Amino acid sequence: MRCIDLDLEILIKKLAGKYFGHKLFYYSKTTSTNDKAFELGIAGMPEGTAVIADSQSRGKGRYQRSWYSPPGANIYTSLILRPQITPSEASMIPIMTGVAVAEVLNFYCSDKISLKWPNDVFINGKKVCGILSQAKIQKEKIDFIVLGIGINVNIGYKRLSEEIRDSATSLAIENGRKISRQDLVINLYENLEKWYKKLQQKRFGAIKRKWLKLSPMIGKIVQVKFTEEPIEGKATGLDDDGSLILLTEENKEIKISAGDATIME
Repeated sequence: MRCIDLDLEILIKKLAGKYFGHKLFYYSKTTSTNDKAFELGIAGMPEGTAVIADSQSRGKGRYQRSWYSPPGANIYTSLILRPQITPSEASMIPIMTGVAVAEVLNFYCSDKISLKWPNDVFINGKKVCGILSQAKIQKEKIDFIVLGIGINVNIGYKRLSEEIRDSATSLAIENGRKISRQDLVINLYENLEKWYKKLQQKRFGAIKRKWLKLSPMIGKIVQVKFTEEPIEGKATGLDDDGSLILLTEENKEIKISAGDATIME
């Protein structure tokens, strides 16, 4: 597949009438697509509005971490969602998104994709995609959710920053060829529509089953860091709201809705 750069006119034409991307804001460079999408959400832009950038100066990861965002190589995109769910169910969104992204990336790296709770996609044990969802809540109801997705597509090993070279990868590194970012964005939006509609139809069970098949975490001892005191236990599954279920040494079952999870064995 020939690598082409992102072209606004082509993207608009291809995404016209689609659920995601029917309203598209493209930037050659921006601070953060999540920041831009949040501004658009406050301004009342409809569900499915998409922001995409060729590069970010302050790309966002979880817990205020930065997301390395050089130009001409990767996908940085954020989408506005207005789901009819409660704030306590918002943890379903990154689970759904991980499944959608993994299914698309499997086309390029078949049977090498795995998922880590709550929001990371891996190829051969190295991170290729991060997901960041941020909700605006009013009167205990979700006004909108900004869903940010960063995928390492054509960045080479030497262009990865030194601190992530041992833990990150890209589609091009893994399969030895350049990928059309244009095609990948379109496929990503289309597949997100499929899985998001399952969520809207109250079919999170199907999403959960798919996620569990793709995650090596289940049955392993996992440590989750959220507060100063990490929690450790055996990962036994996902709750119906997307929370991770751990069984502690004291044989106590706990449910965790947010945090950084690491497999300990």
